[in-house]
Amino acid sequence: MKLTDAKEGYQGRVLSMDGDNHMISRAVSIGIVPGGIVKLLKNRRKQPVLIYSRDSMIALNREDAANIIVE
Repeated sequence: MKLTDAKEGYQGRVLSMDGDNHMISRAVSIGIVPGGIVKLLKNRRKQPVLIYSRDSMIALNREDAANIIVE
């Protein structure tokens, strides 16, 4: 499922990332990688998606978050 489809409190593994090379490069540089664990802290409409990954809190715009596929 897309990260934007998950409910707040969800914790799971990143399966893959879609999007252009720039988006994927940016995600990898902040620690979001296939196989990595993410915890969804906030997922409210018309607001950035807030996740916790690798000891960091990360805010993603909804378009980029929709390109992250989790199990």
